[in-house]
Amino acid sequence: MKKYIYILLAMVLCGCGNTYQYIPKDIEPVAVEIVRFDSAQLAVRPDSAMQDVAQLYADYEEFIPLYVEGILRLPMEDTAYFSEQLANFLVDTTMGFAQTNALAKERFANVDSIQNALNIAFSRLHYLYPDWVIPTVYLFVSGFNSSVVYYDNMLGVGVDMYLGSDYPYYNQVVYDYQKSTMEKEYVVRDLMSMYLAYNIAYNSKYNRLLEQMIFRGKQLFLLSQLLPDAPAWQVIGYTPEQWAWCEHYEQAIWNRIMEKRDLFKTESRILNSYMNEGPFTAEVTQDSPGRLGLWVGWRIVDSYMRHNEEVSIHDLINEGDAQKILEQSFYKP
Repeated sequence: MKKYIYILLAMVLCGCGNTYQYIPKDIEPVAVEIVRFDSAQLAVRPDSAMQDVAQLYADYEEFIPLYVEGILRLPMEDTAYFSEQLANFLVDTTMGFAQTNALAKERFANVDSIQNALNIAFSRLHYLYPDWVIPTVYLFVSGFNSSVVYYDNMLGVGVDMYLGSDYPYYNQVVYDYQKSTMEKEYVVRDLMSMYLAYNIAYNSKYNRLLEQMIFRGKQLFLLSQLLPDAPAWQVIGYTPEQWAWCEHYEQAIWNRIMEKRDLFKTESRILNSYMNEGPFTAEVTQDSPGRLGLWVGWRIVDSYMRHNEEVSIHDLINEGDAQKILEQSFYKP
């Protein structure tokens, strides 16, 4: 495929909760199209896979290249090989695919809650950015390959990656600390996170930890505005206990960052520790949740917006001076 494919594998983003209202209630509603490619996949019959796959190619000609080449990494033109692999996938019980597919079909038989939440999120986003294209959302079964994908105005979600944090087959594909967000209620958050990650460009000339934190904090702040009913811990992808830990130790976290002068460092080890997914943030303490850089970045941005109510969301997103945002946030836990 010629264009870059953005794939999110059980990754998470999310936000704080600002009481100032940037989006009025009486906005133009938007209806997001959800395409049930997953239902068509699971309707393929192993004994007639070639014919059924040919029909998939005909019915989903826009999405099928993304699915076959981008997600499964199979050659698009070799339909015989894809048909064979799909037929085996549908009946496989050794790796748990057949069981997983059956559960995904059951859990996602009704997607009204996803539809409603997407309509709200994209209605609010459309109010803020009317020129941004509203994507079509495709549901698919990934074979544990990916959670969320984005390509050419198509958003896709692998429903088999959202069957519950206690689903036993996840033990063989992800780490324990990644399981907490593998729930159906995180689907819309992950889709919107992917969409924002693709559409909001990094606009700072520096690449210090400070710039990374503020950049991700801005994304999370906007995301929290798009998901007004989501609790803060869910928006960022923490458990309630992890969020409570961060709030309890907020001053200690900030003091640790400042004492080590990590804000102004650019080493990849430092950036990865604070910003990437992991069981904890090594630069702070092994008792902490991972991605503390996102949490602190969001807190700073939230404080900045509270202290500067004349600043619009557009102003915030376009502001490339992270030092200015930090200073004018008056953040001091």
